[in-house]
This record gives sequence, C-alpha cells and structure tokens, in this order.
Amino acid sequence: MAHRRKSVRKIKETIRLHEAGFNKNQIAGSVSTSRKTVRKYIERVESLGLTYAEIEKMTPKQLYARLFPVKPEDGIGLKPRPDWQKTYNDMKKKSVTLARLWEEYIDVYPDGYRYSQFCHNYGRWRKRLDISMRQDHKAGEKLFVDFAGQTVPITNPATGQIKQAQIFVATMGASNYSYAEATWTQTLADWIQCHVNAFSFFGGCTELVVPDNLKSGVSKACRYEPDLNPTYHDFALHYRVAIVPTRVKRPKDKAIVENGVLVVERWILAALRNFTFFSLAELNEKISELLEKLNNKPFQKLEGTRTTHFEALDKPALQPLPKTAYEFAEWKRAAVNIDYHVEVESHYYSVPYKYRGEKVDIRITAKTVSVYKDGCRISSHVRSFSKGHHTTILEHLPKSHREYKQWTPSRIISWAKNFGENTGLVVETIIERKEHPVLGYRSSLGIIRLEKSYGRKRLEAASKRAVAFGAYSYQSIKSILEKGLDKKPLEEESNKNVPQNHKNVRGSVYYQPQEENVC
Repeated sequence: MAHRRKSVRKIKETIRLHEAGFNKNQIAGSVSTSRKTVRKYIERVESLGLTYAEIEKMTPKQLYARLFPVKPEDGIGLKPRPDWQKTYNDMKKKSVTLARLWEEYIDVYPDGYRYSQFCHNYGRWRKRLDISMRQDHKAGEKLFVDFAGQTVPITNPATGQIKQAQIFVATMGASNYSYAEATWTQTLADWIQCHVNAFSFFGGCTELVVPDNLKSGVSKACRYEPDLNPTYHDFALHYRVAIVPTRVKRPKDKAIVENGVLVVERWILAALRNFTFFSLAELNEKISELLEKLNNKPFQKLEGTRTTHFEALDKPALQPLPKTAYEFAEWKRAAVNIDYHVEVESHYYSVPYKYRGEKVDIRITAKTVSVYKDGCRISSHVRSFSKGHHTTILEHLPKSHREYKQWTPSRIISWAKNFGENTGLVVETIIERKEHPVLGYRSSLGIIRLEKSYGRKRLEAASKRAVAFGAYSYQSIKSILEKGLDKKPLEEESNKNVPQNHKNVRGSVYYQPQEENVC
C-alpha cells in the first residue's frame, strides 16, 4: 500500500505539472521518474478524459482502480480464463509443454491470452501451491524413497522388552501418492525388500528411484557420481530403473521425499502414538489402514486426492513389473584360489580353471551362488551351507595337470615332505582321498603354510600325532598346534616309523605324468 500511495502522488504531480505547461523531461526530473513513465501516466489520464481537479479528489484506491483496472486473471475482464488445474495436470504428462497447451487454448479462444500472458498467469497460479507440489515431475518418472526420522515402539508380549521399528516411505513425484511400511532395521536387506514391496503396491515401476543418500543404498555420497551399493545396482537392473540419489547440499532435490516423510509422520505416525503394538505385522496392518485414508484425503489447494491424481497421472505411465520379484542378493569380491574354487561362508564353489588367481565378483542369494568376471557370468551353483566342503563342476577342471606344471600333486607332496615324512603323508592322504587331486590343494597348502607360524619341527610333530589318530585335515593339525598337543608324548609310539606300505600311500611315482602325456 505504501508503494501504491507513493505512485498515486507521482501521478497527481505529473498531471498537475503537465497542465501547468511543463514538458516531459522537466516533469520526469521533478517527480524522480523516467520520461517513459511520465508519458504513460499522461496518456492514461487523458484516455479517460480526466483532469487534475478530478483526480485530486480521488483516494489512492479509487485512482488506481480507474487507471489500472483489475486484470482478467483476477476475475474481471473479457478474456476467457484457462483451467489452470487441468493445465497443471497436463504439464506432468510426458512431452507436454506450455507452448502446446497455449496453442490448444488459443484454438478454442482466438481472443484469449497471448502466449506471454498465458505463461505469466499460470506461473502466478502455480505459486499458490506448496513448494513440494510445485516441483515439475513428469508422470511415472520418479519415486522418492527414504526412512522417516521417527520410529514406532513394538513390545515383546513375552518379555515386555521394547524394540523400535523403522518406517520406510516412498512417494510418487507427480501425484504425491505414498507408500509406507515398518521394518526392524535400515539395513540393506530391509531397504531392498521395502523397494520391492513399494513397486508391488504401485503396480508398476517408475523410470527413476531417488533415495536421500542412505548408506544402505549409496556406498559413497558424491554430487556428480554417487557410488551405488552393488546389491542396489543389481536391484535396479532387475526392475529396469535408474537410481539417482539426491545431490549433496541441494535441498530442492529432497522436497518431495521430505514432504512425503513429513506427511506420513503427521497423518500416520502421530495417529499411532496411542496404540501399543506387539508385532511388526500388527503395526503394518494399522499403517495400511491409515495410508489408505491419507491417499484419499482431499488436497487443500488442488482438486482431488493423491489417489485420483495417481490413477490419472502416474499409474498409466508406469513401466510393467518384471515377471518375478527381485530376490535379495549380496555381492563380494574375491580371488579364485589355486584349486579353481572361490569361498562363500566356508563352502567352496568351482569356476573354470583358466580364471585361477583372477579377481571375480560373487553374487549370493538364498538359493544360488554365481560368479562373474568383468560383468559376465562364468559359473553358477546351487547354494550349499555345508562348511568345509566343495561344490565342483568337473568341466571346470583341466583335462590334464600338464596344463599347469607349476602346481602338481607330486610337487605339493614333495614340498610337504621337506618338513618331514609325517607331514608329507598327511598331505598325500588328503590329496588321495579327494575325487580329484586338485580339490586337496587348498588344505595341503594351508598345512604347509602353518610352518611359517609354528616352525617345521612343530609342524612335523603335529602331523605325526594326526597320522596316529587318522586325523588327515588342515583343521586337525591347526587345532593340535594351537592347543600345544604336538608337545605332548603320544600314548603309543606305534607310528615311530612311517609305514611305506600304508594303504593310503600311492607313492610319488603315481603322480608323475605318464610318458605318453609328456609334451
């Protein structure tokens, strides 16, 4: 109002000086404004046939109303007003622009707003919306995901112990349609499963998923190249989506997800404060009820609800779900051992022998173990939880040991015998008992390497004890050394001389390559 009163004073003074015969330059200097503004004031007053005596009697409000009538956008005028709500909804659809919508409008109303007026007035209408609503997100394009800051207590009915449940929130960019569920943790497994459940709830996949740099999904936050957790990336490939974490120190990127979390906290978590829950399933059932109410609650500044907007905007634009839901998989990096196997939780899985010593990626699910080299799968096995055992595909092993002369059974046995006859016998027996000699390499080398920690004298003594009790394994000898049993005398010295005709001893000649196989 102060600005308006100041303008009115300038208008009145401009007209007074003009009627007194002063030119426009003189008037502009007197009232401290531009010559162009002076001309505009004079032309407006003269076009209305008003004189200084008449405008002097008007109040600032009356004069402004005469000189600057209310624009058609505010309800007065002849030009038809567009349906800004429809324009807003159409703008969220792919490939739709304001220029396109203006052309459709002007085809119906040839005397309507010019393009610049159309854009200006739409911008004014749009500013009335909440900041989260004003974000320009195309239908079916983005899903914003995060964990809420608040937790919900769950009481163990047997012990009375209270454990806090985490709340996962997913919000559609275009419609603000939301999903929420409770989990025990924010760990990777729960994080991924929440995404799977969210896509199932929406009935399709968005093009992008936007997390708030949560450590479970993003291993390293970076403004330009955030590093995704391998499992999160694997999930993205399965659902054909792109993971685009919010940029560091860019609050506008987080507006939708933060608003979605805030709405869930206000309309769901606040409503749960007076309830006592005894299980995660019970809590999720109540969240589902309140979530339906939230999504069907009318907007304050828009027509419709989150559900109606989702049905009209996001749902038709979603990509179809894959035939099967994503199966959680962990990844680890490892080197292929000398025996052409990789280790997963103390079980050993074979890979083709040519990858011996190579670094590989291992994908581990509840049912399978797959090995990848440079993104290509080179081996796949049914997962086994039997520790210390091997799962081997014989085709992965070389047809003949001459293909790898550096490591042969005879060489390893000979190496072991350098520490004593009993050590050699243990290694020879381990190799002999395997379906294929190469499967005994890992244990044999493990025994040989114990010499570095305990010395050859103790290693030979431990091996002697192992032979006496028939304990032919790496773990047995390691246990004997760790407990110092190798220093105690044997109850029976029947193994004082190592038998040369032992049933498990084939002899070093057995492992020498046959003459017809020599290259």
